Amino acid sequence: MLIRLPLLLLPVLLASCAGSSVVGSSPNVTLVSSDDLPEPSRADLLATNRPYLIGPFDKLNIDVFGIEDLNKKVQIDASGRLSFPLVGVIEAAGSTPDELANEIEKRLRGRYVRDPQVTVNLDETVSQVITVDGQVDKPGLYPVIGRMTLMRAVATAGGTTEFAKLNDVVIFRNADGQQMAGLYNLKDIRRGNYSDPEVFANDVVIVGDSQARRIFKDFLQASPLLTTPLIILFQN
Repeated sequence: MLIRLPLLLLPVLLASCAGSSVVGSSPNVTLVSSDDLPEPSRADLLATNRPYLIGPFDKLNIDVFGIEDLNKKVQIDASGRLSFPLVGVIEAAGSTPDELANEIEKRLRGRYVRDPQVTVNLDETVSQVITVDGQVDKPGLYPVIGRMTLMRAVATAGGTTEFAKLNDVVIFRNADGQQMAGLYNLKDIRRGNYSDPEVFANDVVIVGDSQARRIFKDFLQASPLLTTPLIILFQN
């Protein structure tokens, strides 16, 4: 298995490695410049984009204005579908609430309701979650609704613990079919040394976990002082 790791490194590290594709003891590691972990595509997330995309097991409130019998709380099934009165089965996964509302209106219009006005609101999300683990007060799964950043994700998990390593925060992500990881320093983000990165559903954030940091060993030895995020890409 070949592992190829494009990275975002300090300019001095890139300069020192000019003309070489080998870092440390890893002959299968190459360096390239990058701005940050790339945002997952719509296909990556099925699942996460902005605005919110409905996924399996999400719970929704569907209201049809003026028709109380059609005001329902529904749950998306495992295949991403829902069944609604007079409408039948709808493929809901991957749609936004507005897109789903438009589809229900289209199916009701003319046949059952002259001018339907449908509202779909998210009641509970199960599919669009982020995992926050490691040295945080409340590790677990947390919903991602709207825009969320790394600092907000950590705060949602109760903040860091007393012994957390603020310079040892790793985000794991799948983007364009590739597994990637980024190393961040919460202290530097708080100081404004670089921007607070956005996180997405299905990301895994690990705070202060030395095992996660091992994958960056060679690069940290080459440049122990990091002032920008360190990004790697795994590829089979």
